[in-house]
Amino acid sequence: MGNNADNISIGIIGGTGGIGKWFAHFFQNAGYPVHVSGRTSGMRPQEMAETCSVVIIAVPIRNTIDTIEKVGPLIKPGNLLMDFTSLKTAAVSAMLRASHSEVIGMHPLFGPELTSIAGQNVILCPARGEQWLPWLAGTLEQHGAVVTISTPERHDEMMSLVQALNHLNTITLGVALDKSGIKLSDLDPFSTPIFRTKRNLIERIFSGNPRLYAEIIAFNPDRDRILELYSRSLTEIKELLEKSDTEGLAKAIQHDNAREKGN
Repeated sequence: MGNNADNISIGIIGGTGGIGKWFAHFFQNAGYPVHVSGRTSGMRPQEMAETCSVVIIAVPIRNTIDTIEKVGPLIKPGNLLMDFTSLKTAAVSAMLRASHSEVIGMHPLFGPELTSIAGQNVILCPARGEQWLPWLAGTLEQHGAVVTISTPERHDEMMSLVQALNHLNTITLGVALDKSGIKLSDLDPFSTPIFRTKRNLIERIFSGNPRLYAEIIAFNPDRDRILELYSRSLTEIKELLEKSDTEGLAKAIQHDNAREKGN
């Protein structure tokens, strides 16, 4: 198998919207022929598997495994099967089971609203084969991406904090604000810069693609641990505040800051 730029063609299942569409443009601008398929348009998966040397699954999390199971057996052994899912353990395992091709899980840690990959983190989880990884990592790094190689398990552990816990906190704040009965617009004259930043995050989640954020939390394999960690932390803080124990809360904050600095 040769994977020089002259004979690489890329197919993206789910490439008509979101991050799939973003990477369709990215690879096209990098000089590669790209074929995309959506639910009702574009190249069919069978044709894509026969035509493209790289096939990428970029469908919603809830549809990823089913799509992999249908497409994986069609990928030629020397070619590359990838996915863009936010959770890697289940997707990579499914690609290994369903295919005989090389397999790399990929997670771009940014959204399609950005115009450039420069300076953005991308996680790669190589799982089978060694021929395609240098091309993929090289292409991303050539355009300024910060590439990190990880196991799927380590990736999902980190995402339980970076995404699941983070989004859980933002969603909780948004729900609490809604239950307060006060309109967000009424808060504008009283808002601090930090609150405006948090409000923008809330509006992005609540008005953008809320199902995506719900699935990122619900389907993370460390979900129960994160929920327990969040609940326990909130309970501990609540108990301190109910006692007006500002010293205890200050010590908890200082302990976290000291741990971050390695003291």
